[in-house]
Amino acid sequence: MKSIAVFCGSSEGFNPNNATMAYELGQLLATESIELIYGAAKIGLMGAVARGVQDNGGICIGVIPDFLKQKEIVNLNSDELIVTENMHDRKIIMYERSDGFIIIPGGFGTLDEFFEIATWGQLGLHTKPIGVLNYNGYFDALLKQFNHMVEEGYLKQQNLDAILVDEDIPGLLGKMRNFKPLPTPKWLSKEGL
Repeated sequence: MKSIAVFCGSSEGFNPNNATMAYELGQLLATESIELIYGAAKIGLMGAVARGVQDNGGICIGVIPDFLKQKEIVNLNSDELIVTENMHDRKIIMYERSDGFIIIPGGFGTLDEFFEIATWGQLGLHTKPIGVLNYNGYFDALLKQFNHMVEEGYLKQQNLDAILVDEDIPGLLGKMRNFKPLPTPKWLSKEGL
Protein backbone atom coordinates (compact mmCIF):
# COMPACT_ATOMS: atom_id res chain seq x y z
CA MET A 1 0.00 0.00 0.00
CA LYS A 2 1.39 3.33 -1.05
CA SER A 3 -1.40 5.55 0.30
CA ILE A 4 -4.12 5.36 2.94
CA ALA A 5 -7.09 7.66 3.49
CA VAL A 6 -7.76 8.29 7.16
CA PHE A 7 -11.33 9.29 8.05
CA CYS A 8 -11.49 11.03 11.42
CA GLY A 9 -12.77 13.97 13.41
CA SER A 10 -11.87 17.60 12.85
CA SER A 11 -12.10 18.01 16.62
CA GLU A 12 -10.03 16.25 19.28
CA GLY A 13 -12.99 15.07 21.33
CA PHE A 14 -12.84 14.75 25.11
CA ASN A 15 -10.26 11.96 25.40
CA PRO A 16 -6.74 13.38 24.93
CA ASN A 17 -5.41 9.87 24.26
CA ASN A 18 -7.19 9.91 20.89
CA ALA A 19 -4.97 12.74 19.64
CA THR A 20 -1.89 10.82 20.79
CA MET A 21 -3.11 7.72 18.95
CA ALA A 22 -3.81 9.77 15.80
CA TYR A 23 -0.30 11.22 15.90
CA GLU A 24 1.16 7.72 16.33
CA LEU A 25 -0.85 6.52 13.34
CA GLY A 26 0.66 9.34 11.29
CA GLN A 27 4.15 8.44 12.55
CA LEU A 28 3.74 4.84 11.46
CA LEU A 29 2.39 5.81 8.04
CA ALA A 30 5.47 8.01 7.52
CA THR A 31 7.82 5.28 8.75
CA GLU A 32 6.19 2.78 6.37
CA SER A 33 6.39 5.29 3.45
CA ILE A 34 2.59 5.34 3.14
CA GLU A 35 1.13 8.64 1.96
CA LEU A 36 -1.67 10.12 4.06
CA ILE A 37 -4.83 11.16 2.21
CA TYR A 38 -7.07 13.09 4.60
CA GLY A 39 -9.57 15.91 5.05
CA ALA A 40 -6.94 18.71 5.06
CA ALA A 41 -7.59 20.25 8.49
CA LYS A 42 -4.72 21.14 10.82
CA ILE A 43 -6.99 20.88 13.86
CA GLY A 44 -8.52 17.95 15.71
CA LEU A 45 -7.60 14.35 15.00
CA MET A 46 -7.09 15.26 11.33
CA GLY A 47 -4.36 17.66 12.37
CA ALA A 48 -2.81 15.14 14.76
CA VAL A 49 -2.51 12.49 12.05
CA ALA A 50 -1.05 15.03 9.61
CA ARG A 51 1.52 16.24 12.18
CA GLY A 52 2.52 12.64 12.87
CA VAL A 53 3.15 12.15 9.16
CA GLN A 54 4.89 15.45 8.49
CA ASP A 55 7.03 15.45 11.65
CA ASN A 56 8.46 12.12 10.48
CA GLY A 57 9.17 13.02 6.85
CA GLY A 58 6.02 11.51 5.32
CA ILE A 59 3.76 12.78 2.55
CA CYS A 60 0.48 14.45 3.48
CA ILE A 61 -2.24 15.10 0.87
CA GLY A 62 -5.22 17.15 2.03
CA VAL A 63 -8.57 17.19 0.23
CA ILE A 64 -11.18 19.78 1.21
CA PRO A 65 -14.27 21.33 -0.38
CA ASP A 66 -13.99 25.06 -1.01
CA PHE A 67 -16.84 26.00 1.36
CA LEU A 68 -15.11 24.30 4.33
CA LYS A 69 -11.90 26.25 3.88
CA GLN A 70 -13.54 29.09 5.78
CA LYS A 71 -14.99 26.89 8.55
CA GLU A 72 -12.06 24.58 9.21
CA ILE A 73 -8.46 25.59 9.67
CA VAL A 74 -6.71 24.21 6.61
CA ASN A 75 -3.24 22.69 6.75
CA LEU A 76 -1.55 24.91 4.17
CA ASN A 77 1.68 22.98 4.76
CA SER A 78 0.27 19.83 3.16
CA ASP A 79 2.53 18.41 0.47
CA GLU A 80 -0.50 18.70 -1.80
CA LEU A 81 -3.77 20.51 -1.10
CA ILE A 82 -6.72 19.64 -3.33
CA VAL A 83 -9.75 21.93 -3.18
CA THR A 84 -13.01 20.45 -4.49
CA GLU A 85 -16.38 21.96 -5.30
CA ASN A 86 -18.34 19.79 -2.86
CA MET A 87 -18.25 16.95 -0.34
CA HIS A 88 -19.02 14.28 -2.94
CA ASP A 89 -16.04 15.28 -5.09
CA ARG A 90 -13.88 15.24 -1.95
CA LYS A 91 -14.83 11.62 -1.24
CA ILE A 92 -14.21 10.57 -4.84
CA ILE A 93 -10.73 12.08 -4.87
CA MET A 94 -9.89 10.53 -1.51
CA TYR A 95 -11.07 7.18 -2.89
CA GLU A 96 -9.11 7.52 -6.13
CA ARG A 97 -5.87 8.57 -4.41
CA SER A 98 -5.96 5.81 -1.74
CA ASP A 99 -4.98 2.16 -1.68
CA GLY A 100 -6.88 1.59 1.57
CA PHE A 101 -8.93 3.33 4.25
CA ILE A 102 -8.72 3.64 8.03
CA ILE A 103 -11.44 5.02 10.28
CA ILE A 104 -10.51 6.43 13.68
CA PRO A 105 -12.73 8.39 16.12
CA GLY A 106 -14.95 11.07 14.63
CA GLY A 107 -18.57 12.09 14.20
CA PHE A 108 -21.19 12.10 11.44
CA GLY A 109 -18.72 13.09 8.70
CA THR A 110 -16.35 10.29 9.63
CA LEU A 111 -19.16 7.73 9.60
CA ASP A 112 -20.51 9.11 6.32
CA GLU A 113 -17.14 8.57 4.65
CA PHE A 114 -16.79 5.11 6.19
CA PHE A 115 -20.28 3.93 5.23
CA GLU A 116 -19.97 5.14 1.65
CA ILE A 117 -16.61 3.45 1.09
CA ALA A 118 -17.84 0.26 2.83
CA THR A 119 -20.95 0.22 0.63
CA TRP A 120 -18.84 0.66 -2.50
CA GLY A 121 -16.76 -2.33 -1.38
CA GLN A 122 -19.88 -4.43 -0.70
CA LEU A 123 -21.13 -3.63 -4.20
CA GLY A 124 -17.82 -4.69 -5.74
CA LEU A 125 -16.95 -1.16 -6.90
CA HIS A 126 -13.54 -1.48 -5.26
CA THR A 127 -11.39 -4.15 -3.60
CA LYS A 128 -9.38 -1.90 -1.28
CA PRO A 129 -9.01 -2.79 2.41
CA ILE A 130 -11.10 -0.88 4.95
CA GLY A 131 -9.81 -0.81 8.51
CA VAL A 132 -11.52 0.25 11.73
CA LEU A 133 -9.03 1.24 14.42
CA ASN A 134 -11.12 0.44 17.48
CA TYR A 135 -8.81 2.29 19.82
CA ASN A 136 -9.93 2.20 23.45
CA GLY A 137 -13.23 0.58 22.36
CA TYR A 138 -14.46 3.72 20.58
CA PHE A 139 -16.34 1.71 17.95
CA ASP A 140 -17.63 -1.10 20.22
CA ALA A 141 -21.26 0.04 19.95
CA LEU A 142 -21.03 0.43 16.17
CA LEU A 143 -19.48 -3.03 15.77
CA LYS A 144 -22.27 -4.44 17.96
CA GLN A 145 -24.81 -2.81 15.63
CA PHE A 146 -23.09 -4.40 12.62
CA ASN A 147 -23.46 -7.84 14.23
CA HIS A 148 -27.12 -7.07 14.94
CA MET A 149 -27.60 -6.22 11.25
CA VAL A 150 -26.17 -9.66 10.35
CA GLU A 151 -28.46 -11.35 12.89
CA GLU A 152 -31.48 -9.54 11.44
CA GLY A 153 -30.59 -10.49 7.85
CA TYR A 154 -29.71 -7.02 6.53
CA LEU A 155 -25.97 -7.55 6.23
CA LYS A 156 -24.13 -10.66 5.08
CA GLN A 157 -21.45 -12.02 7.39
CA GLN A 158 -18.92 -12.03 4.55
CA ASN A 159 -19.47 -8.31 4.00
CA LEU A 160 -18.97 -7.65 7.71
CA ASP A 161 -15.85 -9.84 7.69
CA ALA A 162 -14.45 -7.66 4.88
CA ILE A 163 -14.23 -4.78 7.38
CA LEU A 164 -10.93 -5.22 9.20
CA VAL A 165 -10.92 -4.35 12.89
CA ASP A 166 -8.05 -4.04 15.37
CA GLU A 167 -7.32 -2.06 18.53
CA ASP A 168 -3.66 -1.75 17.61
CA ILE A 169 -2.21 0.39 14.77
CA PRO A 170 0.48 -2.08 13.58
CA GLY A 171 -2.01 -4.95 13.90
CA LEU A 172 -4.54 -3.15 11.70
CA LEU A 173 -1.93 -2.26 9.06
CA GLY A 174 -0.84 -5.91 9.01
CA LYS A 175 -4.43 -7.05 8.40
CA MET A 176 -4.81 -4.47 5.64
CA ARG A 177 -1.65 -5.66 3.88
CA ASN A 178 -2.91 -9.26 3.98
CA PHE A 179 -6.46 -8.40 2.90
CA LYS A 180 -8.04 -10.72 0.35
CA PRO A 181 -10.99 -9.02 -1.38
CA LEU A 182 -14.35 -10.72 -1.68
CA PRO A 183 -15.35 -12.04 -5.09
CA THR A 184 -17.68 -9.75 -7.03
CA PRO A 185 -21.29 -10.48 -6.01
CA LYS A 186 -22.98 -12.80 -8.53
CA TRP A 187 -25.79 -10.36 -9.12
CA LEU A 188 -23.19 -7.77 -10.26
CA SER A 189 -21.07 -10.12 -12.38
CA LYS A 190 -21.70 -11.08 -16.00
CA GLU A 191 -22.30 -14.68 -14.89
CA GLY A 192 -25.19 -13.47 -12.72
CA LEU A 193 -26.97 -11.80 -15.65
